[in-house]
Amino acid sequence: MAHDNNTFGSSLSVTEFEMVKHIIDMPDLEELRLSECSIYKIPYNLRKVNVDAYTPQWISIGPIHLNKHELKPMQEHKKRYFHCFWERVSNEQAMKSYKNYLQDKEENIRECYADKFPDIPREKFVDMMLLDAVFIMELLLRNCHWKSDRSKHEQEYKQTKSFRVRHSDDLILTQSWLSRSITRDLILLENQIPFFVLQRLYDTVVPSDSKKEEHTAGFVDLAIEYFAFYDTQMSSSAETKRVLDKNQSRKNYFSGSLRSSNKHSSKSKRKDTCNKSTKHFTDLIRYFYLPTDWVRNNGCALHVLRTATKLQESGVSFEKDVNRRLLDITFEKKPILSSLLCLGCLPYLNHFKARFRIPQLKVDHTTECVLRNLIAFEQCHYPDKPYICNYVSLIDSLIHTQLDVELLVEREVIVHELGSDKEVATLVNSLSKHVVANSTCYSETINELNKHHQNVWNRTMAALWLVYFRDPWRASSTVVGIAVLVFAVFQFLRAVRAVFDGKT
Repeated sequence: MAHDNNTFGSSLSVTEFEMVKHIIDMPDLEELRLSECSIYKIPYNLRKVNVDAYTPQWISIGPIHLNKHELKPMQEHKKRYFHCFWERVSNEQAMKSYKNYLQDKEENIRECYADKFPDIPREKFVDMMLLDAVFIMELLLRNCHWKSDRSKHEQEYKQTKSFRVRHSDDLILTQSWLSRSITRDLILLENQIPFFVLQRLYDTVVPSDSKKEEHTAGFVDLAIEYFAFYDTQMSSSAETKRVLDKNQSRKNYFSGSLRSSNKHSSKSKRKDTCNKSTKHFTDLIRYFYLPTDWVRNNGCALHVLRTATKLQESGVSFEKDVNRRLLDITFEKKPILSSLLCLGCLPYLNHFKARFRIPQLKVDHTTECVLRNLIAFEQCHYPDKPYICNYVSLIDSLIHTQLDVELLVEREVIVHELGSDKEVATLVNSLSKHVVANSTCYSETINELNKHHQNVWNRTMAALWLVYFRDPWRASSTVVGIAVLVFAVFQFLRAVRAVFDGKT
């Protein structure tokens, strides 16, 4: 290298050589392995919009927020759970074996983080991972037992103290506000550890009798049960795993490994795909919202979607759907029948409607935190599958003012616990700030809605519908009025005819 430098330097002046010498002598940088990363620090442009939405309030998991002063009080509870877990296991060899596993996989675990944390020594990193993994496992096991025990004692819960005494030593689960705060912290993108670390702990260390007691088929079931609050559609764990399976099947297909995966039994394949496709808890929450059977082509919408009030003015009927997952939005209309929109107000005549079916969105004080972390995760990890980003963008397009929210609340498409509809509009409009998505899975839906809105006949029929046929009572009055008018005209014509007949 020195000889090459001298040869290169001989063709340059002293001044020019000094200018480029620092580039020539630059050491080789470590190769980036982005494909292994799944846990990221929130990009600055997203974080600055709302710092609190990405920051843990009570507990630190993983290396990103390690040793933060405001989170240290919960370290004692983590250690208490740690000791309780190993008392449950009663197997010192299992503990040593699992720690050896973490030591062997230490480099692989670091590769899951965009920042490799070279300032954290190997031993400290392994101890941190051990403590956090065991704490989470004990928390999930206790949560499952808590819910099971509470359902058994539901009748006597208000009459006796037996249930509360049994769980009185568990500060996290007995304090609802703290339990909800811990759950919220565990879904933050910066507050994650790899899923395979927890899966290994469950498979090799958790006693079989504990698994039977909690009635779980695997760690995925345990995690889904714990985060059930964020599954707004209250779908079953089996349905969520089907989404995981389908996601992994698509990966296997495109990687050419689907054929080999078919050799395994369906049960083992389901377990493997769930484990491999889920990166961490943030990723798991994302799967809560993806439809089970959903085939859509990403594309670009020709125009921005009109607002909810504008779409209503063109005859679009907003309908809530409680049986679909959050992202399963559809627009349904019959080419000929939907031209007579005014008849859609009558019972059982849905075929005359242009139906925009949207799963109900429940907005509370944790919604912004959940959606922002899912958006950040997609921006970093799923740039080609920004489904949550697409959903938020679509809802943002529908809502520009408080009037749009009022319409969606009236149709029960949105229910919220915020102070006013205006707060909901402000929240939704802020979610897409600095979010980039080159395509949308709703391109066909958006284009169809805009095409419907641009049709003059649809707007004319919608005006008639809004004035005269908005509800069955108004429609019936309109029909009666038309009938009376027709009858009066008929009688008038009969009278005129009788007069002329008399003259002749």
